[in-house]
Amino acid sequence: MHDRRRIFPLAIACAAALLGAAAVFGLAYYFFIADDATPGRPLVAASTLAGGEGEIGEPFGVAVRGRDIFVSDGTGGKIWHIGADQRPVEYAHGLNTPSAIAFDKDGSLIVADTGSHTVRKIAADGVVSIIAGADGQPGDADGPALSARFNAPVGVSVLPDGAIAVADTYNDKIKLIRNGSVTTLAGSTRGIADGAGGDAKLDTPCGITPWANGSLLVADTGNALIRLVSPDGVVTTLAGGGNAEFGDGTLLSSRFSRPYAIASGPDGSLFIADGNSIRVIKNRTFPVVETITSDRRGYTDGHVKAARFNRVSGIAVSEGYRVVIADTGNGALRTIDAGAANAKDAPQPIDRSRRTDAAEFRSRAAGRWPYDPPEARRDIAGTLGEVRGKVVDQTSRVWFHNGLDIAGAYGERARFIRDEIVSDPLSTENFGTLRELIRLPTVGYIHIRLGRDAEGRPLGDARFQFDPGMTGVRVRRGTAFKAGETVGTLNPMNHVHLIAGAVGDEMNALAALDLPGVTDTTPPIIEETAFYQENWQPAETSSGQKRITITGRTRVVVRAFDRMDGNPERRRLGVFRSGFQILARDNSPVTGMAWNISFDRNPPPEAVLFAYAPGSHSGATGETIFRYIVTNHVNNNGFGEGFLDPAELAAGEYILRVFAADHFGNTASKDTEFEVAK
Repeated sequence: MHDRRRIFPLAIACAAALLGAAAVFGLAYYFFIADDATPGRPLVAASTLAGGEGEIGEPFGVAVRGRDIFVSDGTGGKIWHIGADQRPVEYAHGLNTPSAIAFDKDGSLIVADTGSHTVRKIAADGVVSIIAGADGQPGDADGPALSARFNAPVGVSVLPDGAIAVADTYNDKIKLIRNGSVTTLAGSTRGIADGAGGDAKLDTPCGITPWANGSLLVADTGNALIRLVSPDGVVTTLAGGGNAEFGDGTLLSSRFSRPYAIASGPDGSLFIADGNSIRVIKNRTFPVVETITSDRRGYTDGHVKAARFNRVSGIAVSEGYRVVIADTGNGALRTIDAGAANAKDAPQPIDRSRRTDAAEFRSRAAGRWPYDPPEARRDIAGTLGEVRGKVVDQTSRVWFHNGLDIAGAYGERARFIRDEIVSDPLSTENFGTLRELIRLPTVGYIHIRLGRDAEGRPLGDARFQFDPGMTGVRVRRGTAFKAGETVGTLNPMNHVHLIAGAVGDEMNALAALDLPGVTDTTPPIIEETAFYQENWQPAETSSGQKRITITGRTRVVVRAFDRMDGNPERRRLGVFRSGFQILARDNSPVTGMAWNISFDRNPPPEAVLFAYAPGSHSGATGETIFRYIVTNHVNNNGFGEGFLDPAELAAGEYILRVFAADHFGNTASKDTEFEVAK
């Protein structure tokens, strides 16, 4: 049985040493993996096991017991059981933003109940009890279990000896519950440092799992690292380069995005839930980090390489080498299963993306503006889909604006517009920059000094946790806010950038939000229609004529902008839709009307240079210019290149009628004569 053994952790230790990891990682952490534990078939097919229609709420932590699967539901405060019929059945309720879950030897389910700052146990008979911490009392204290304090713990696991390991997330520590007592194994203040016990530093650790010889593997989420914690509390970096970039490679040259959870497979391979993808460190002589799914956000089943996920937060490996995944952003429990390496019937991609109806989203909460008084109308300073940056050529670094800018005054208090509970353990970003933000489940707020006044002083709201020296801020998973409460104050951008919709399901906020008093009776302004050859050289007019002569495939560019009622003249907004139609000289239609560019939702990010032509510019400074390539098609479903093609028209004279429309139905058009020469 043990003739061909693998010594995976030993190989990792050697590889880490070669790559410069701390010597303390050592050769002590190894164990033997028998050959009969190695699955022999590659992971091939991704599929949806349960959820996907909202019935699970916010799947986060995953645990398996035999063929039964259990998943925590953060928004529902529940644990669901999924059996052979794949139907979610409530297993426990009354929890407060539960996160990671794990089974102990007695068959009880251990839960990191993040919102209550406790670790709970769900006994086999369904009785829920607190085993460590105190309900609703955050803190940082070791000692007798019920006197100990945690700060919104997200990760838990059960060690072979029965001890419970806890990722005490916002204390940035790893703690152990053993024999009725809580002790800190490793970690001190938020930061990044290898070392022993309190000399080590972590940043918002979320995932934790047992490994060899009583050691632990930790998904050090804020540092974008995988860390190893020895039984005596020595912390070393196993994988990752310590920044938020993304890339495969050797252990310490690889890059993670947001590793939330980690699990070990039966062959010793390690599976990591990282941002929107599944990564693996395979059991090999010289291990490397590999991405086995797409790293693009989405919801796609089928062949594993094309599978897309949206903020994966939990991961486990069940019988038969099935990887079970809490696809949090999609509200689904997904699996990746093994199959034949060269199967002719490899599963084809199936897009299961769902879109929230904007009108339904709008009806969920009473309308208000993100300032006080809540009903007082403000200027709209930017809309979804506008280009940001300057388009010079096809190499320009520009992007789509993904929200609604609402003007305010420097230092003015910004307000939450809806009741929401924070779900992402890393809900804040870009501290101290002009793009500082907080992301809640359905609304995001950008350009805010979170929890601080215009001078950067805390406003006294303990829900905003500031690092020593005011070097960062976090808002814990499970934190509740109500509409009208203060987000913070406006920074020099002088507006709130509102994102409407969940991550990956962002909508045009003019449709999705009820903003009292908003009206728009002003149609867009079309300033210019321009014709270009396929190589972007300007098309020429006929000799002695004003009209353009089309001899080859031609691009049409429309310079246009929109205004809203009450906005100042200088405030130029992007249009909601643009397109064109071809008419004969007698105004009879030759082609149907085509709204080729539409911004009801943001298109894929790489589509920005298909929507906007060179000369487009928008941002905090400089002139605002929107030049839409209306012969291309760009919307949330995709994008592509298109042309005005003379091969599809008879020789003769025509009228090109271009259109621009705003969200409120106001439409402008402009006619240009052109001629097709054969």
